[in-house]
Amino acid sequence: MRMELIQPFINAADAVLATSLNAPTSIADVSMDEQTYRRKGLAALVSINGDIEGRVIFDLDEPTAAKVAAALAGGDVAGSPEILRDTIFELANQVIGNAVTSLNDQGFRFHISPPQEHTHDYGMAGSEDTEALVMCFDTAGGRVFMNIAMRYNRRRKHETD
Repeated sequence: MRMELIQPFINAADAVLATSLNAPTSIADVSMDEQTYRRKGLAALVSINGDIEGRVIFDLDEPTAAKVAAALAGGDVAGSPEILRDTIFELANQVIGNAVTSLNDQGFRFHISPPQEHTHDYGMAGSEDTEALVMCFDTAGGRVFMNIAMRYNRRRKHETD
């Protein structure tokens, strides 16, 4: 596993969740996902293309999304589907923004797509050249899942071997 590609996302998610929820977080489960990822609830997908390529999925069940939305909004949001979706997108933007800063500092150049709603029951699986990691963060609001599948772009691969 290329931890230099994945660790910035782990660090960013931990920091953003702890700050947003004003409570400590802990990593509950970590696994390499050789099978196709199965969505747990409301999910946002962010694609990355350039020196490194892949995608990150942020996935929360509806009660957790409502608690995170209330924490970000500073009060009850009454479970509006649009607000819950926007909350997951905002969470994804914050995590990706922090991780991108770290990866840019390491010299990687790439483009990030805006978060998109991930509505398929299943996502992409890892492959021989793409590591896929599934993490679960225990938070004060519930469990937040993050699925990261990342690889070096072929044109940069010769530099990393």
